[in-house]
Amino acid sequence: MKLITFQAYRTLGIPEARYIKPNLMFQEIEAIREADIILFPETWQVPALVYGLKKQIFPSVETLQLGYSKVEMTRALWTVAREHVPYTEILANTPTNIDYVLHTFPYPFVAKEARNARGNGVFLIEQERDFRTYAEQSEVLYVQEYLENDGKELRICIVGDQVFTAYWKVGADGSFLHNVAQGGELCFDFVPQEACELVLRVAKELNINHAGFDVMMSGDRYYILEFNALFGNQGIQAKGLSVESAIYQYLLAQFTPTFPTSPTTPGKIIS
Repeated sequence: MKLITFQAYRTLGIPEARYIKPNLMFQEIEAIREADIILFPETWQVPALVYGLKKQIFPSVETLQLGYSKVEMTRALWTVAREHVPYTEILANTPTNIDYVLHTFPYPFVAKEARNARGNGVFLIEQERDFRTYAEQSEVLYVQEYLENDGKELRICIVGDQVFTAYWKVGADGSFLHNVAQGGELCFDFVPQEACELVLRVAKELNINHAGFDVMMSGDRYYILEFNALFGNQGIQAKGLSVESAIYQYLLAQFTPTFPTSPTTPGKIIS
């Protein structure tokens, strides 16, 4: 199985994956043509690889395209699990829409930048001035209801077609954000199976095969806040797991050579 990766860091443990810098893609076009699977392309590379070269890629097209923007991600989640998405408005940034939000959303509420991660670009709006400051720097108004919670949220990691690992991100006392990058801590105890089953179902319906889903329990319901295609590895390292090994085994199970080089038993994988 010939593999080419555009992210060396995320594929260090995958056998014989050849690294090519993304900006050298077209200089290395013949090597890419000969590859069986392309690993971790950047979003701008996907149309050329999939539609032009007809290559298989990992993560999937859906993972990369939906993971690129909270706007498109949320609209996709609405189609498969709307009852598990916080009430959200996605609006053009106009004076009329700013006034609409200020007159309809009770304080506090949440505003987010369409493209950001690790807790960056997420704002707790507690007064009009907070929202107007957010609106001055955002192309799109992305606003959500504030969910009452107990100061933690789940990170559920999907690799391939399985839940790879799951853990709690516990925010520092009084902190609105729970991300490890924002001072949160990890806890692997009492991860609810129901939340994992919800995420796995949604991932399969959207064909998401490499993502870290953030899930919050509020009241008696689990809410999917977002997912990150390139999720952090703090929780994975803490448990001594190898995501690269899981990716490789998934690729072996999914990939069937076009031209086998020797007789095989039906259904047997050749690498």
